Amino acid sequence: MARASARHILVETEEQCEDLKKQIAGGTDFAEVAKEHSKCPSGKSGGDLGEFGQGQMVPEFDKVVFNDDLNVVHGPIKTQFGFHLLETTSRTD
Repeated sequence: MARASARHILVETEEQCEDLKKQIAGGTDFAEVAKEHSKCPSGKSGGDLGEFGQGQMVPEFDKVVFNDDLNVVHGPIKTQFGFHLLETTSRTD
């Protein structure tokens, strides 16, 4: 079964998500942004979600994590929890 590792930042608004994405694109460290802004408990560890299998996260995450480019910040991704920036750091089939 496919497995992946990823990290994310969860915020309440799409606008905040876009702003944070621009900061990261401009050179601000993803983990530091996650620690400062993420509403998810994983923010304390730089947004690290660890390793997980397909189907263990919400469908919106699976679509990105198991299909889109590695080591690229994707988002905003809207889920029932809010808006996310998501970066897949590794993936195996």
